Amino acid sequence: MPIDSGDTAWILIAGSLVLLMIPALGLFEAGLLRKKNTVSIFMQIFTGLALLSVMWFIFGFSLVFGPDTGGITGNLDYVFLKNVPFNDSLHFAPTIPGVLFAKFQLMFAAITPLLLTGVIAERMKFSSFLLFIAAWSILIYYPLTHWIWGGGWLGALGVYDFAGGIVIHTSVGMGALAAALVLGKRKHYGPAIMVPHSIPIAVLGSSLLWLGWFGFNAGSALASGGVAGNTVIVTHMASSISALIWVGLSWMRTGKPSVVAAINGAIAGLAGITPASGYVSVEHSFVIGIAIGLASYCGVLLIKDRLKIDDALDVSSVHGIAGIIGSLAIGIFASSAINPSGPDGLLFGNPMQLVTQGIGVAVAAALGFGGTYAILKVLKFLVGIRVSKEVEELGLDMGEHAEQAYAEEEEFKLDDEELKELHK
Repeated sequence: MPIDSGDTAWILIAGSLVLLMIPALGLFEAGLLRKKNTVSIFMQIFTGLALLSVMWFIFGFSLVFGPDTGGITGNLDYVFLKNVPFNDSLHFAPTIPGVLFAKFQLMFAAITPLLLTGVIAERMKFSSFLLFIAAWSILIYYPLTHWIWGGGWLGALGVYDFAGGIVIHTSVGMGALAAALVLGKRKHYGPAIMVPHSIPIAVLGSSLLWLGWFGFNAGSALASGGVAGNTVIVTHMASSISALIWVGLSWMRTGKPSVVAAINGAIAGLAGITPASGYVSVEHSFVIGIAIGLASYCGVLLIKDRLKIDDALDVSSVHGIAGIIGSLAIGIFASSAINPSGPDGLLFGNPMQLVTQGIGVAVAAALGFGGTYAILKVLKFLVGIRVSKEVEELGLDMGEHAEQAYAEEEEFKLDDEELKELHK
């Protein structure tokens, strides 16, 4: 099939929207944390993007989308993107250039490990963080993505995942739970350290994430047209419903409607609808959004409030539980009338699809949790993973990076002699 200029333009736009999600993630997370750790979040996310991009272009793309080897991994035919065509397509995306497909998939490979910054926030050493996300990509993200999207055994089994609910959100969510257990609680863990330092920054970040998610989900159609168009509406509907659910539940629980609940509910809806977004109708996305909102909100109450597990920004619930709900929803609500390349679910005469989706979710959850636990235990033994108590108290911005997000005014007050020197 020849390269289609319309599809190519659409994926260029979608990829740009997904790139917007990287700084948006930083704004969202930093706003919800204490200001003394703002720089550390941006440093992890920005430097992480650079590291994961280099890894992807050198060998990651080849291990994921290179010719299949026994259903387990790709080979090394595409190292440094060698043999990836720029005037022709790969069979994964037959109407866009192969290098554009590689670049679009890079954004998934980059943002996935970076979502874990929300669980390790305020207490992991930067050097250990870099080792962690590199190992996590090689040992968890690359194999799992190949198994489902790259021609591996889960895809052959019939597991579907439109834009990453299994590959990304289930694996990250369960990995977050493991990371929280290995890292342990932050110093002075409790309500006193869970006060966002800038809600407006967090709202701005969540709004930009919402915008970028349209590129994330609709771009996964890998072509312009009806499937991409339906995906945009489905994504927006589920996110809106989930946000309303979170606001309502938090209002009932505390007596006050919370904007923090609103933005977390919206992100949960976006994460949860991601796997099903290309396969379900708008009316079914409404139902899925309700389930995502209820389950993810209750997950926070269970994990953080009841079990006292310090998942700093509730990645295990907002991404993990939400992603599991959306991935299983494919097995119920998916319709080939919406996407001829997708499956039919239980409501459309194929109950086995729910079983198949369950297998995919179980594999991703086990790999995400077990793999993350093992990686962090090894790093803890070899190099240590937590900053010192003194650095944690001071804040990672100064303790790890010697920089501040918000400089104090008094630092810039000059005496008379300094003013005279300045005006010479």
